[in-house]
Parts: sequence; structure tokens; C-alpha cells
Amino acid sequence: MINYTNEELLNGILRNDNVILQYIYKNFYYKVNFYVKKNSGNDEDASDIFQEAIIVIYRKLKASDLVLNNASFETYLYSVCKILWLKHLNKKKAERDMAFDNAGLSDEEYDYNLVEVADKNERYRLYQKHFQMLGSDCQKLLQLFFDKIPLRQISQMMGYKSEKYAKKRKFKCKEYLVTSIKQDLNYKKLIEDDT
Repeated sequence: MINYTNEELLNGILRNDNVILQYIYKNFYYKVNFYVKKNSGNDEDASDIFQEAIIVIYRKLKASDLVLNNASFETYLYSVCKILWLKHLNKKKAERDMAFDNAGLSDEEYDYNLVEVADKNERYRLYQKHFQMLGSDCQKLLQLFFDKIPLRQISQMMGYKSEKYAKKRKFKCKEYLVTSIKQDLNYKKLIEDDT
């Protein structure tokens, strides 16, 4: 059986390499599934947490904010999953101290930065959901804008008659996206959680 190094696994996540991702799932998922089910979750919860952990790790890699030190990839992945699941339980129960005691997660294992990334993940998922609902024209236009392509260039690429029209169209698409997000019940929950 092939054994990948920490570096190979992390690079695989960064490259979205299917072979590596399947290897990670095949070799490490069962442990997370067992942990989540042992702590009042089910298979679906475990799957969600595992996927979210991969996204968190991907994000931290993109931000060059991930150092494993002496930990193995498996240990790190498992502690990210633990944190995400506890955060999920805490959200449901608001009994944070009890949940941490029951899980046996020490302060050293608890990475506050990861919790912040998990919050960003929820926002990002909400954004992605509504972004996907936009028309392809709006998606393409906003993506170019987010990629900091100058409006003059955007108007040429999109085949618009002027820069002014591109600006107006961008404003309309962005306004539609923001309105759509703000009407989502999950957005209202996120705002309440922040206050």
C-alpha cells in the first residue's frame, strides 16, 4: 500500500488531486466517523465535518498559514474535525465547557484560529450557494471583478459596448447577489451568532 508523506498529502489537497483526496478519505474518514457518531452525530454529520475539515486545511494552505511541526497529517486532520464537530455541538447546545471536557480536547489542541476559519467557511458556503444561483453572465463578470481585472478589460472580454456599461452591470449583479444572501435564513442566523 502506498504511504504518502505529510507534504504529499498537503500538496494533493492544494492541487485538488483526486487520487490523494480518495486516499485521505479511505484512510482517515473511519476514525472521524467513529468520533462523530460516538459524540451524538450520524454518518451525514461525519461526512459534512470531514469535507469541511478538508476545506479548512485547503484554506490554511492557500493562506500559507499551516505548519504541522511534528504532528502527522492524520493527527492534524483529526483535531480539525474534532474542533469543527465541537463547534457544531456548541452551537446547538451553548455548553462549550462541558463539550470540551467530554471530548478530552486540551487547550494546546484547540486552535482558535481554526474556529475563525470555520466561521469564514460558513459565510463562504452561503456566498457560494447564492453566487451559483446568479446567471452565468453575472457570475463571469463578478469573478473577473473579484480577480481585480480592470473594468476596461472586463468590458472587452464580456463584449460590452463601454466601460460605463460594465460598471453598471457589475453594480446590478453585486446588488442582486447581496440582496439574495441577506434574504437567506442562514445569513440571519450568522448575523445573530455574531452579536
